[in-house]
Formats: sequence, structure tokens, C-alpha cells
Amino acid sequence: QIINPILFFCFTDSNKIEQSLHSLQKFVPTDYASYTQEHYRFAGKEIVIQESIESYGAVVWPGATALCQYLEEHAEELNFQDAKILEIGAGPGLVSTVASILGAQVTATDLPDVLGNLQYNLLKNTLQCTAHLPEVKELVWGEDLEKNFPKSAFYYDYVLASDVVYHHYFLDKLLTTMVYLSQPGTVLLWANKFRFSTDYEFLDKFKQVFDTTLLAEYPESSVKLFKGILKWD
Repeated sequence: QIINPILFFCFTDSNKIEQSLHSLQKFVPTDYASYTQEHYRFAGKEIVIQESIESYGAVVWPGATALCQYLEEHAEELNFQDAKILEIGAGPGLVSTVASILGAQVTATDLPDVLGNLQYNLLKNTLQCTAHLPEVKELVWGEDLEKNFPKSAFYYDYVLASDVVYHHYFLDKLLTTMVYLSQPGTVLLWANKFRFSTDYEFLDKFKQVFDTTLLAEYPESSVKLFKGILKWD
């Protein structure tokens, strides 16, 4: 049961609150049989994430914690205050939560079946006092991009992604989505645990279309963090 978040919210603009809450509360909470409450601490805040091993999209993976660590340590340099950010494959929402705490205007996206749990975690962790309430949107990689995220209306300073590359059949659509969401000035931050040869094959394709910089490595978790800037002809 989600407690009425307006009681705890710090905005004074009631219209803005209403619009944001409508955006966040439109997804039915996901009904998993078993949940765990995992505790994280980033950006000076205790973050509680509801997770379930019943879905890949309801678990915080190593790339997410590595990306959050990087965001926290480089907050001044990244300057997320009021930045427009979209997260691809937000899962249970840890990265989007941290980006929101750091002051960003966040759009957290994923497949329909995990949006309920994502919404729940974002509500629980950002309603106390974030400058901007995050938005939750459905994003199926490679599908209806212009319809749902028209370039004329949507521009992102940052696109974030963590552990979106693993053994699945949608890697080409993922790359298409990354390219589509990147406009001049957009910085893509991608953290991933490298497990399979297909992960490195994706990295090779990524480097063909993005000017790529290795920002950090986390040997204990086999996570690499890259910055990508789309190459323009």
C-alpha cells in the first residue's frame, strides 16, 4: 500500500505535484510472491529498494551500484542539478533515485512488467525532498521511439544505462535506442558487468557509433563504466 505521498512532499506548486503524481501512479504495483527490502546509501541518503528475484528487472545488478558510486563521487563535475536525464532499463530504480537526489529531472524507463515496482521504489525514495519528481515511462527498445519520444519534444543531457547488456536477443535494438536518444550534447553513461563474449561484441559495435571513453573499472565486480558521445557525420 502506497501512503499518500503528498503528505510528505516538499513542493509548493500543487499543480506540479498533481501532474507528477499522476505520471508516477499510473502503473499497478507488481505482484511478486516474494520481496526483499535492500538498503543502499548514496548521495547522503538511505535508499530502500524493493527487489524480487522473480524478475531480472526487479533486482539491482552490479552495474547499477557501480554507476551510482560514480555519480556520487563525480556529482560536482557531472552537474546533475536540473539536468534532463533518461535511464534505459531502470529496473527497480536505484540509479534513477540517485540521479533524482542529485537534482536531475529524471525519466525512468523499462518494460511494462517491471514499471509497477519501479514506480513504487521511486515514490518511496524521492518524495521526501527531491527538486524534481521522476517520471516513469514505458520504453520497449527499438519500438515506437519517434512516437513516444519525439526528438522535437524530448532532449536529454544524459542517458544512463546499467547492466542492460547480457545474454539476450535485443542488443541491436538496444543500440538503436541509445543512438536515437542521443542528440548533440547528450552524454551517455553505460555501466556493465562483462560476463560473455557477446558483451564485448556489443562494446565493439557501441564504439563504432559513439566516441567512447572508459571512465572507471571495478575489478571486484567485473564492471566497466563508459562514457559515449554519439559520432556525427
